[in-house]
Amino acid sequence: MSQTKTVQPPNGGAAQQGNDLFRKITQGPGMVSVLGVIVALVIGGLLIAVTDEKVIKTAGYFFARPTDFLSALWHAGTESYVALFNGSIYNSARGFAPFLETLTVSTPLICAGLGVALAFRAGLFNIGAQGQIIIGATMAAYAGFAWHLPIVLHLLVVIIFGLLGGAIWGGLVGVLKARTGAHEVILTIMFNYVALYLLDYLMNTAAFRRPGGTNPISPVLDSTAVFPALPGSRLHLGFLMAIALTIFVAWLLKRSTLGFELRAVGHNPAAAQTAGVNVARATMLAMALAGALAGAAGVAQVAGTEKVLTAGIAGSLGFDAITVALLGRSTPWGTFFAGLLFGAFRAGAVNMQISTGTPIDIVLVVQSLIVLFIAAPPLVKAIFGLNKKKRARAASSKRPVSTKAGA
Repeated sequence: MSQTKTVQPPNGGAAQQGNDLFRKITQGPGMVSVLGVIVALVIGGLLIAVTDEKVIKTAGYFFARPTDFLSALWHAGTESYVALFNGSIYNSARGFAPFLETLTVSTPLICAGLGVALAFRAGLFNIGAQGQIIIGATMAAYAGFAWHLPIVLHLLVVIIFGLLGGAIWGGLVGVLKARTGAHEVILTIMFNYVALYLLDYLMNTAAFRRPGGTNPISPVLDSTAVFPALPGSRLHLGFLMAIALTIFVAWLLKRSTLGFELRAVGHNPAAAQTAGVNVARATMLAMALAGALAGAAGVAQVAGTEKVLTAGIAGSLGFDAITVALLGRSTPWGTFFAGLLFGAFRAGAVNMQISTGTPIDIVLVVQSLIVLFIAAPPLVKAIFGLNKKKRARAASSKRPVSTKAGA
């Protein structure tokens, strides 16, 4: 009688650990996000190239001199990204000044992105960052130009009012969601419109309009109410606020009881309720905290870069924040670095258009492609053949090494 025994190869445990580590690196969410960005950049480069005049011209005699076409294609595709790099990271004329501008532009994106990401982790779709930014900026700006307080104290009051404004606007959505069961997507979209038209109304009142003017623009914030900036750049200490908020959100989600409750509600509200978590309270707190983080983006705008309040103070930050949170996989540090990436796109887009004539809209195309690939990880894995590699490793791991043992 014989029996088959499975024999592990020498150092099988160490090899398996190495394979597991490699698999986590190559197929983890972070690597899929990086690969998605790379694919989006490649497609964006091809779009730039095929619309270039020289590429179109050389395509007419491709079979006569194919090298001209390929050279023009490569030059058009890479030239724009080089200009984007020079306008966002480094160039020989200005050194790292473009990188400082990237950090400046990234600051409100990071803050608002954290607000969206925190709500996502609690199972809520916070589409209302736009309105929360507007209300936060409105309250922060009013505290900045209407009150005249000592240095340091004035800036602290501005920050607190901005966070409070966003928290109130987000918290109202949380209360309605928890008490009435209304869907947060509908609520936040409607609250965006309410905030937008409320700001339009306020900008035409004497309390917010600059004295002696007819344009909808507020008085300049007091010098004691704005973030100090680095000499020769627009980078202000609001960027440190963004870093501090990222650390706070990371601690909140990983180390605090409230963070555990928020994540439990996000995974399964019914199970969290059964385990004793107050789901209604968690919902209200999640939306209030998310609104406060988005309100911090409004503070960065009025007390950092603009120093005045206008009807367009939020721009498209609230909607870009959704993209940033998606790219960051709703993790604090992922959102932070995604904000830096999108800040680099914004900062370098102008230089790209000036230097190469490439429309700024191509940056929006690349951002949209990034969202597409981030939202469809199987597509990215299929492009790079990661699914095939996974299946091959799974098949090989199931083949036992057997020996015959006689009885």
